[in-house]
Amino acid sequence: MKFVLIILALTCGLWAAIEVLLRVLLGFGNPLIYIADAECGYLLAPNQRVRRLRNRIEINEYSMRTGTIAPLPASDTLRVLLLGDSVANGGWWTDQTDTISEIMARQLRLQVQNLATNAQLSSKVNYSKFEILNASANSWGPRNQLAYAQRFGVFGSKILVLLLNTDDLFASAPSSLVVGRDRAYPDRQPLSAALELLSRYLLPAVPASQLAAAVAKSGDVVGCNLEAIRQIRTIAVSANVEFLLAVTPKRHECGEGPRDWEVKARERLAELVTQEKITYIDFLPIFNCAAQLATLYRDSIHLSPQGNQLVSQTISSQIVALF
Repeated sequence: MKFVLIILALTCGLWAAIEVLLRVLLGFGNPLIYIADAECGYLLAPNQRVRRLRNRIEINEYSMRTGTIAPLPASDTLRVLLLGDSVANGGWWTDQTDTISEIMARQLRLQVQNLATNAQLSSKVNYSKFEILNASANSWGPRNQLAYAQRFGVFGSKILVLLLNTDDLFASAPSSLVVGRDRAYPDRQPLSAALELLSRYLLPAVPASQLAAAVAKSGDVVGCNLEAIRQIRTIAVSANVEFLLAVTPKRHECGEGPRDWEVKARERLAELVTQEKITYIDFLPIFNCAAQLATLYRDSIHLSPQGNQLVSQTISSQIVALF
């Protein structure tokens, strides 16, 4: 009996030690929580602050990956609304300070300060503070982003940036089916850090084919997403806000080139850009000209810190040009 109690005590002690290590060192046991939404499909639950693999993640009251904000900016603040997907969001693998939005804020501050040193241009530079509102979530497409803009508006921003990747042109309609079903979109805190580790990395996820089949609809998916982009631009124009569209390529598009269906989708996007006179940044030729292309990606879609830097600097320069 005594031996059994010793074994039980050791087991409990080991479990407790593992639990503490997983929580303190890796941030397990406190994942980002998602909530289902009828229009947007899903949102990051408001007012979350977590650390994941030592990366700080902050979600504000509007489900943005941004700190707390006022509904409208101060007069000396240039506010930019960034709509995007996991590339813009940064996910658990990116610290808050290394997200595209945070880098853009620093880049804009630096570039505008440089402009202000030019006496001829200084009268046009009226901002001393810069806010980039990061309204994004993993696997969002243009229709999710449109629903968000329709719900919340532009928050007094002067510029609306829609940052997509090529895959977003094929994104399905907003759906909440993944929330609480797919391990990447939990809707509640796990019972323990160890159980979260087991469920996230050892147990199989809900097959993507099952979720895709549940939301799949026949029709012109690319056309639906292009229409969503057009409507987002309309929201910006109606609010007297500059609209900027930027698209990052998938890793295989750089060097190998886009697949046939991606070429056709990109051609249709180019037609929309021309028809609507949209300010557009296509990062495919920019990435192809990069000296060390391999360093720009962390996987087939998501960008490395170097990739985030290049995207942020390019978009910031275009924003400054709009002055």
